Amino acid sequence: MDLQLLLALVLGIGTIIFLVLRTRIDAFVALLIAALVTGFVAGSPALETITSMTTGFGNTLASIGIVIGLGVAIGKILEVSGAADALAKTFVKALGRGREHWAMAGTGAVVSIPVFCDSGYVIMNPLARSIARRLKGRYVTLALALGCGMTLTHHLVPPTPGPLGVAGILGADLGGLILAGLIFSVLLLPIVILYAAWMGPKLESEVNDTVREAVYGTAAVQTGSRSAGTSTTTVDDPSSSVADEAPVHQLGEPPAGGKPHSISFALAALPLLVPLLLIVLNTVATAIDRNSQGALGPEDEYTPSRWAEVLAFIGNPVVALIIGIVLAVYVLLPRWTPRKQVHGWMADAAASAGLIILITGAGGALGQVLRDSGVGDALAEAIADLSLPGVLVPFLIASLVRLAQGSGTVAMITAASVSAPLVVGLDLSPLAAALACCAGSMVFSYFNDSYFWVVTRFTGLEGTAALRGWSGITTAVWLGSLPLVLIAGAVL
Repeated sequence: MDLQLLLALVLGIGTIIFLVLRTRIDAFVALLIAALVTGFVAGSPALETITSMTTGFGNTLASIGIVIGLGVAIGKILEVSGAADALAKTFVKALGRGREHWAMAGTGAVVSIPVFCDSGYVIMNPLARSIARRLKGRYVTLALALGCGMTLTHHLVPPTPGPLGVAGILGADLGGLILAGLIFSVLLLPIVILYAAWMGPKLESEVNDTVREAVYGTAAVQTGSRSAGTSTTTVDDPSSSVADEAPVHQLGEPPAGGKPHSISFALAALPLLVPLLLIVLNTVATAIDRNSQGALGPEDEYTPSRWAEVLAFIGNPVVALIIGIVLAVYVLLPRWTPRKQVHGWMADAAASAGLIILITGAGGALGQVLRDSGVGDALAEAIADLSLPGVLVPFLIASLVRLAQGSGTVAMITAASVSAPLVVGLDLSPLAAALACCAGSMVFSYFNDSYFWVVTRFTGLEGTAALRGWSGITTAVWLGSLPLVLIAGAVL
């Protein structure tokens, strides 16, 4: 590998770590500075580096910026109306204390099959917060389980674009990849749950005050400032039934003669379920329509039919979440809620979403610079030249490209493109190679991955806590996938 490109990667990552952990520069500016450093050291022309940064920033926000803003707004209405609390009450009562993180991981895995994990996490995070509020603790455990449950199926199970593209490039049977990806996900889910249960309590005291207050209330922040280093949101009496507590909302008292505000589970779930169902319907309808036209791969020519086009419109995450916010405002809030108060809640949501959006976009900017500078391609070519067991070649290519530029989708598609000419010579089945590409791309999600910033900012983890929590759990499932990949290489 070109030493200049390797140095660019090392110095870019080092710049982020130093600025975030040792200076007053926040993550947004640190990511932009790191992108400049990476481009300069890699030898990219200065103006091309700026173009890569703005392109990466814009492309990332084009796909997730509006979704984050709408998702945070829905979460705010769920919170203030008491709907999120009603959902949490039902979950806690149904599952029993101690198994909530299993439900979060499993729910995340199911939701992320048809829905991009970024969008799904934004939609489902209010539920994790509400359950944590009910339990008076364990928010980090729930958030990590939810986020990494989504990571599994996003990386391993079509019809998410990455695995779909890998199947097309390598000629792997799509049905076989769906089945094998589901088996991998089920086998890896306990690793997600165990890691979240182990690391979550260690990081609970590391949640920043803003998120802590949003999840647990002002009292938790005040208590936390008096007892540094200790988790402040544990349940005082584990035998108490939080599911029997009265719903919590911020609507104030009804007007004279008005009925107290209460929300059923069915109504509370509408702003979450309707967008998710619309997005799923879009995915299924598109797959059926493509199949009926014989367009099975991502590059095949495909013109949607009229009905599929309509479903693609209403099932687009932006449109689906607009429908979700309208439902939240007009179904969850009582008629006596003042318009000015609702606008105030929306403004609060926009303020909290702003920094998340900026940091997510900056992560996309860095990833684009790494791609355009050739670092990812250079790593892929270097690993392909090594003498390794056949199935480890695409696995390690995907892993190194992921480390280099952040995007799991780009990593697995790059690995598939590089590995495609080698599959026959490596005596490797296309299905095993596809699984190796997909599994390898899960490794160590960190600063150059936009999803890293979505999860850690919503969870309230920063610096080394973010690395221990999110980077650690994604690396744990990557390691857990390695023996599964070796078995796939031997039997498929």
